[in-house]
Amino acid sequence: MTEQSRTDRAPLSLTFLGAAGTVTGSKFLLESRGHRVLVDCGLFQGDRVWRRRNWEELTVDPRTVDAVVLTHAHLDHCGYLPRLVREGFQGPVVCTPNTALLAGLVLRDAAHLQERDAEYAARSGTSRHQPPLPLFDTRDAERALALIETLPWLQPRELPGGLTLTLHRGGHILGSSWVELGYDGLRIAFSGDLGRPDHPLLLPPEELGAVDVVVVESTYGDRSHQREGDHDLAVALRRTLGRGGIALLPAFAVDRTAMLLHRIQRLIAAGEVPDVPVHVDSPMALDALAIYRRALTDPASEMRPALREAGNPFDPGRLRLVRSPYESQTLNEARGPAILISASGMASGGRVLHHLEHQLPERRNAVIMTGFQVPGTRGRQLLDGARQVKIHGRYIPVRAEVVDVGGFSAHADAGQLVDWLSTSPPPTVAYVVHGEPDASTALADRLGQQLGWNAVVPRYLERVRLD
Repeated sequence: MTEQSRTDRAPLSLTFLGAAGTVTGSKFLLESRGHRVLVDCGLFQGDRVWRRRNWEELTVDPRTVDAVVLTHAHLDHCGYLPRLVREGFQGPVVCTPNTALLAGLVLRDAAHLQERDAEYAARSGTSRHQPPLPLFDTRDAERALALIETLPWLQPRELPGGLTLTLHRGGHILGSSWVELGYDGLRIAFSGDLGRPDHPLLLPPEELGAVDVVVVESTYGDRSHQREGDHDLAVALRRTLGRGGIALLPAFAVDRTAMLLHRIQRLIAAGEVPDVPVHVDSPMALDALAIYRRALTDPASEMRPALREAGNPFDPGRLRLVRSPYESQTLNEARGPAILISASGMASGGRVLHHLEHQLPERRNAVIMTGFQVPGTRGRQLLDGARQVKIHGRYIPVRAEVVDVGGFSAHADAGQLVDWLSTSPPPTVAYVVHGEPDASTALADRLGQQLGWNAVVPRYLERVRLD
């Protein structure tokens, strides 16, 4: 690109409204020619200092945002969308068809939890606000979902401000994408949450190729995954089930539950884990599982072909799908051995809290963590060795075994991120986001040392020029 063409080009700026200094709250604002486009619109999660940011007024008026692009349907990438709509946003929300389906589950569930938490605060008098209000409600979620416009991968679409959008397969969860934006000869990429090339259910991410600017996640920017967590999971399950206990697996409703069911099916079939009842207690996980099953019948989907030929890869044999609250309550009266998968994955809410109340005090049981635990969540407290955790206003003793099983994350690790990025010649700059500070700094340093890149860890609310 010549200096003259750079001079003639209208300015394009990027502001980091989230996922800077932390691993959640992804929001990246692009501004050009008087127009604004937001890439991702996620909630902050974890410690209270981060969650409070969800209630702070955005530095940009939502009424002036022309469009939102979603990389995928996890709450920390799409969960702020109903609030944005409540505050006046009316533009299109662009994403893949499967992201649209999963976002419907995630946003409706999040709205229900917001409403329920506000009702609890009103009854208990624990809120400083009178009356306590939800961050958003079901009406906001439905209005947000009504704005979604789907876009298949590799099909360009014009956006306001002279941007051209193309979505590429991201391999993180069903429907996930990394985002390419063209702007007057510039090629800008946002990784979203980048998937692993060895994801057991999904095809790997599409190659990056040459870019001028890249915004890349760094959740695992300072570490490498075990290639597979099957062995450690099998050992933990055998130990727990052998003493007659219940193995409780807090799991994200979207993708992680399906992945665990597939892995447990393989372990039971191989005789590495006893054939015991496997309960899935999460209405949202069951709805997400149905979407994954439907994707198996789509020859053009991102599901691995071997899965499509395997019949039902999500049924370990003695599978029980739990929907009603009554069925969920009866699980707490059951004795082991059994496997129980329930949401949420970081034990921050949902039905898993009731199971933790009942399972944690019993030494024969185990809580098996299979994913990243954001600081400030109960999941992280358990992994850090907490002897009590507070659930529903009471402290529950932790006597059950707590096991951290790696190898199940759907995020690319540091080496896999570098491999994906290295398909591009050195860009002008790489912005390293969506990670804890140490992880982001480690990845930026590695990009500089290994690839010779100009890699920067941006600050929260920092604004930079991309043109």
